[in-house]
Amino acid sequence: MPSSDKQKQRHGSKATDIKILVRCFGYTKPHWRLALVGYSLLVVINVIVIIIPQLMRGIVDRGIEQRDLEYLTWSVLALLGLTVVRGVLSYFQGNAIERTSQNVAYDLRNELYQKLSSLSFSYHDRTEAGQLLARAMQDVDRLRFLNGRATMRFFEGSVLLIITVVVLAAMNVQLALLSLLSMPVLLIQAYRYSKNMRPLWRSIRSQVSSMTSWVEQNLRGARIVKGFAQEEAEIARFNEQNDTWFELAAQSALVRAVNDPAVVFLTNISTIFIIWSGGRLVIQGGLTMGEFVAFTAYLSQLAGRVRMLGRMVPFVTEAAASGERIFEILDAESDVKESPDAIELPEVEGRVRFEDVSFAYFGRRTVLDGINLEVAPGQIIALLGATGSGKSTIINLIPRFYDVTKGRVTIDGHDVRDLTLESLRRQIGIVLQETTLFAASIRENIEFGRPDASDEEVIEAARAAQAHDFIMAMPDGYETQVGERGSTLSGGQKQRIAIARALLKDPRILILDDAMSSVDTETERLIQKALERLMRGRTSFVIAQRLSTVRMANLIVVLDSGHIVARGTHGELLARSGLYADIYERQLRPQEVQKLVAQPQVDALSPALDRA
Repeated sequence: MPSSDKQKQRHGSKATDIKILVRCFGYTKPHWRLALVGYSLLVVINVIVIIIPQLMRGIVDRGIEQRDLEYLTWSVLALLGLTVVRGVLSYFQGNAIERTSQNVAYDLRNELYQKLSSLSFSYHDRTEAGQLLARAMQDVDRLRFLNGRATMRFFEGSVLLIITVVVLAAMNVQLALLSLLSMPVLLIQAYRYSKNMRPLWRSIRSQVSSMTSWVEQNLRGARIVKGFAQEEAEIARFNEQNDTWFELAAQSALVRAVNDPAVVFLTNISTIFIIWSGGRLVIQGGLTMGEFVAFTAYLSQLAGRVRMLGRMVPFVTEAAASGERIFEILDAESDVKESPDAIELPEVEGRVRFEDVSFAYFGRRTVLDGINLEVAPGQIIALLGATGSGKSTIINLIPRFYDVTKGRVTIDGHDVRDLTLESLRRQIGIVLQETTLFAASIRENIEFGRPDASDEEVIEAARAAQAHDFIMAMPDGYETQVGERGSTLSGGQKQRIAIARALLKDPRILILDDAMSSVDTETERLIQKALERLMRGRTSFVIAQRLSTVRMANLIVVLDSGHIVARGTHGELLARSGLYADIYERQLRPQEVQKLVAQPQVDALSPALDRA
């Protein structure tokens, strides 16, 4: 890269950091009164800090050297009083600044959560959950520290530094100038340190996010890891991630190990020369002993503030890197956007149309091509096809989890892109193959779509979903906690709770993504009864891999490579669609034979299964 390009890049990075930091400080604006209290108290505290060495000067020159006991007593009492006042003010000042920073973190986390909730599925498809967790927790905490103690220390150090230099100059210009000789070198060192740490901290934060994501995935997949006896392999893979983080952290520690002693060395060398020069002035009569003591106290304050400002540089650098990562999320554009003039969808009959619909994930991989389909209110549509044929994509387009690439999807004549997302999704119920339950009570999971539902309505929905009996058999009934993702329940139990949740919502349009996959015959019978109740009078789209589901459908749609290749009833498709006949022979017919064989045993075991 040409040197001019490198220079532009450096300037661009510096300008970006400044913009990021300004934006970070913008989150303090709603809490400016609390911040003003904190910084006003800080100014008062700094005034006290400046006064104390002057009291010490009087104690030495007048109280001790002139043997003025009364002056000595009152000066010491004044010193004690100022120390107490400083302590009390420091408490209130620190509390105000900390509350300000906690408010900033609170606002940021809320904004992040709202943003993540509003982003489309395509964003979450591309982003690992662990990365988002790390940014929402660790990076926000960095900005909390920046808006709190880091900025407070920087402000305190800067103000005290300026005032101290002015006071020193008033006392002795020669010594004041000597005390400032190291400042340009310290500033250059701080700049170099910041430049070296910026990319390192960016890499460290990214690596921590990767590790968080790795741990999160392994915790969720703990059963798979243990089931395949891959604990050692996963530990080895995590160790690789940890080694990468360790190397980056070691580089950071090395840079800091060079910087911190350099700052201390420069300030100490400066202090040594000033003490030598000040001592000579005292001996020569150009400075009183009290002035020398006060000057030494100011010098100690000055050195301490310079070192503190040096320590704040890495925190500011880290905060800039964290801010950049947070604002990447907040500035992300959702692929599914609500139109400014979007309308509320009135209560619908449930007529759904796909008009020449095409769709490509991320604008590259075409999944649907030229789909035309009209579904009358109350119809049950079964979608069949091989993996990757486009079944799931079709049902994802109805609630606008994704937007069509071409064509349009309408409900009762309304293009779904012209509707508010809340009003659209309020009238759609979804029961997915992989049922998601929350780590809450069974009652809370059922009433998730309708938190205002009464106990009677929750129980009625559970009864209709064939779930009430097994719920009541549990120790705490409807208040039973189900664990993360419903881990304490069987697959069939989770499905029936999900069906109860959809029933309670009472949607006009229903989406079922293979709700009976991987369940035994008796559980299928119970879910089948629940589904029959759920789909009654609703427009239903069902991804079907069970013959029982197919036979309920008014229309079966067969997909292949993103195209509708056949449509009709079960009998019609058997007669004229070779692909459907093949699916029937390979997948559906064996289920029928297996069910007939198993039915006598199921009838005998049915009471025991119900109790289980």
